[in-house]
Amino acid sequence: MTDIQELLLSRIRDVPDYPKPGVVFKDITPLLADPAAFTALTEALAELSLRNGATRVVGLEARGFILAAPVAVRAGLGFIPVRKAGKLPGATLRQAYELEYGTAEIEV
Repeated sequence: MTDIQELLLSRIRDVPDYPKPGVVFKDITPLLADPAAFTALTEALAELSLRNGATRVVGLEARGFILAAPVAVRAGLGFIPVRKAGKLPGATLRQAYELEYGTAEIEV
């Protein structure tokens, strides 16, 4: 494991049984509060995006907005927000998906 991986993993807190029993919520707020960790993550994701030929960075709300927007800026790419169903005006594409604790729909 690299030093960056260790840094990032040490800043992600497991919250058992949230939002319901049996689910382990991954709390990234400690990572976001640490400028060195947040910068390392942003730079690593930007490099990965560019290395793989990305032309845009897509972020699924809400954590996706927090992470993808600075990655897009760092990589010099556009950012595309993916929202919960019914939050975007105009024509959209919709996709349903399953969660550990139910189902949801997203739109772009």
